[in-house]
Amino acid sequence: MALRLLRHGLGLDRPAPMWRHHDLAPSYDVVIIGGGVHGLACAYYLAQDHGITNVAVLDKSYIGAGGSGRNTTILRSNYLTPEGVVFYDESLKLYSQMAEEFDFNVLFSRRGHLTLAHTDGAVRTMRRRAEVNRLQGVESWLIGPNEIKRLCPALDVSEHPRYPILAALYHPPGSIIRHDAVVWGYAAQADRRGVHIHQHTTVTGIRTANGRVTGVETTRGFIKTGAVLNATAGWATTIADMVGVRLPIVTYPLQACVSEPLKPFLDVIVVSGSLHVYVSQSDRGELVMGAAVDPFASYSLRGSLAFAEGIAGHMLELFPALRHVRMLRQWAGLCDMTPDYSPIMGLTPVEGFFLDVGWGTYGFKAGPISGRCLAELIATGHTPPLIFPFRLARFYERDLVGEKGAASVGH
Repeated sequence: MALRLLRHGLGLDRPAPMWRHHDLAPSYDVVIIGGGVHGLACAYYLAQDHGITNVAVLDKSYIGAGGSGRNTTILRSNYLTPEGVVFYDESLKLYSQMAEEFDFNVLFSRRGHLTLAHTDGAVRTMRRRAEVNRLQGVESWLIGPNEIKRLCPALDVSEHPRYPILAALYHPPGSIIRHDAVVWGYAAQADRRGVHIHQHTTVTGIRTANGRVTGVETTRGFIKTGAVLNATAGWATTIADMVGVRLPIVTYPLQACVSEPLKPFLDVIVVSGSLHVYVSQSDRGELVMGAAVDPFASYSLRGSLAFAEGIAGHMLELFPALRHVRMLRQWAGLCDMTPDYSPIMGLTPVEGFFLDVGWGTYGFKAGPISGRCLAELIATGHTPPLIFPFRLARFYERDLVGEKGAASVGH
């Protein structure tokens, strides 16, 4: 053991890389733009479920540099619409099986999820969500302050706060997972099946002819292909503009932070839509916290003092005992918001150009199932029923999927 540690410390016993470096091939059957959980999951399921291995995943930075590495790792399926509930529940099931499927520890941990209600209106919304969830076979129910205190003793459920806690939507399947491990797992599994992963490869254009995709231009050369998936966050509209497809998306930063490590005390995930704050405790003891999206459209990935002050105040309203805890670091990610707060998945007017975009604050939760469904669509040409409600055409067909009530943060 001592010799092995010495060799590892001197860099003499390095493990093999999880995925390989490849030269850019002149053509691929499918090109996926975006090396986050969505793009990598689609590549994996194309190879695993459909035997399509001549696939390239392109990312202008490193794998997982975007939203997949900037989220707060919360998984849940307690949404407001029936379409959203069944979709995210399938994704949560795939997440729960991931460690066994990949033979790789992704640190999946079922915690339970509390969405707090501070007003009578919020209580009505939580009761409605609970009914919708149960009708779709998802565990959720309304609980009162006594049960909330039992599940989370550190919460202040007294009448003293400015916004007292009246009730909460309790969702036992709510979980957290290591986001980096998820990305690494999908990348490694896709690579083993022959997928080419290209980091630091920027897409500069997409060629079309007679209304269909013919190739992708990159900073490393041209790729001939007949199928392109736009699985980007923040730059979804930029990529779609390359083929003349306009998307109803506006991009906002969403900030998050972590505290210094603490002894484990928070067993559940706590969310307050009224206070625009959500928090869980990581396996390292840090409190992982997020708030509302910034009030203006931007591509900024920097933290702000206004965010730090706001989230500190709201956290202390919920957890007064944390008044001496220090914030360790903060960051931001990009959220592509649609008019109905639901994603856009599926076909476009350009043949061979597919969408997996517009995820707002929900993207990481949906990675596995969206990847599987988009892989099925690309391989077979048929839209899976699970993602049909989220088609681009819904915006001019007036068939929206309104999920703002289940966002849990301010938008």
